[in-house]
Amino acid sequence: MKVMLRTNAAGQLLVYVAKKDLEEEVVAQSPGHHQTQIFTLSNGWELEIAGLSDPIQTPQTVEAKRLN
Repeated sequence: MKVMLRTNAAGQLLVYVAKKDLEEEVVAQSPGHHQTQIFTLSNGWELEIAGLSDPIQTPQTVEAKRLN
């Protein structure tokens, strides 16, 4: 699914899922397999995203895979 990553005024990373009209804060980040990052959102979702730079450039639209 396509998601948009952005940073709010407080510097918190947010994920917006247009198809669900959902915007949630990222509460945890961890490394995944094969150069991916796993983001845990405040609603409990876990998303796996590949190919992100360090530091993450925002705003940007990326492909994400929902893990749970």
